[in-house]
Amino acid sequence: MEEEKSKSKILIVDDMLENIELIEAYLSAEPYDVITASSGKEAIQKLKEENLDMILLDVMMPEMSGYEVCKIVKNNPETQFIPILMLTALSDIEDRIKGIEAGADDFLMKPINRIELKTRVKSLLRVKCMHDRLVADRNSLEIKNRVQSILTAIIPTLLRVVSDEEKKVLINQMTSMVEKTLLETYHLEKRELDFAYAGKICAEIMNQLGGSFSSEKSKKESSWVVRGTKCPWKEEEARKNPILCTLTRKIFSNITLKVDSDFRVEALKTIGNKNDCCEFLIKAG
Repeated sequence: MEEEKSKSKILIVDDMLENIELIEAYLSAEPYDVITASSGKEAIQKLKEENLDMILLDVMMPEMSGYEVCKIVKNNPETQFIPILMLTALSDIEDRIKGIEAGADDFLMKPINRIELKTRVKSLLRVKCMHDRLVADRNSLEIKNRVQSILTAIIPTLLRVVSDEEKKVLINQMTSMVEKTLLETYHLEKRELDFAYAGKICAEIMNQLGGSFSSEKSKKESSWVVRGTKCPWKEEEARKNPILCTLTRKIFSNITLKVDSDFRVEALKTIGNKNDCCEFLIKAG
């Protein structure tokens, strides 16, 4: 299953079946997921249906030319970064300029050379992969910064002025926010009595929010300790609002329950209760 997910998906567009079959044969030894379209209109439809990593696009096609398809792909914000390798029998400089103006990333002259095709494809896929990683990193950073800002700056202030009932609602909402954002980067599949894994994730989440937490095996059997010497809510805020320690415990509880439904979290020490550090014990029910 993982191997399928890692395959780059390439769309070959050509109105000549023999050309498609030739390109498929040239790429057959590579770890690509190849799909095909025999017209520009079919290519646009495949673009809507598939999550493409690259398009090999013939220039000369009836009804809708490769230039037209290229313009549609590159003018759409959702698909504009899909690399397009245009396949053409036209050698005039005007034709290349037309392809560049349409947004083509590279050109390959027909008849197609197998080694040149494989080299160009690998090169463009490498660029696409780098772009995707940058976008993923940027999105992850934006999410992290947004959540950190809300949790560590806004929430402590709000907790000072709302009622006890409203505090409970706020704590639940913030716990859900952490789950939907920071936790989606972790694989929290059930692992039988994996205390180390649960403790590691709990500490990492607090550290991402600006705290200083670590995890280690407890002296007690079948348990693990998560210890924090710096509170992500800022120590002075935690002392004013001990309920922030409840938010930490609830976050930890939700994490550990996802690892194993029998796990429980117990607060041994908290900065909010005037202790010199936070200590949370993860143990079997």
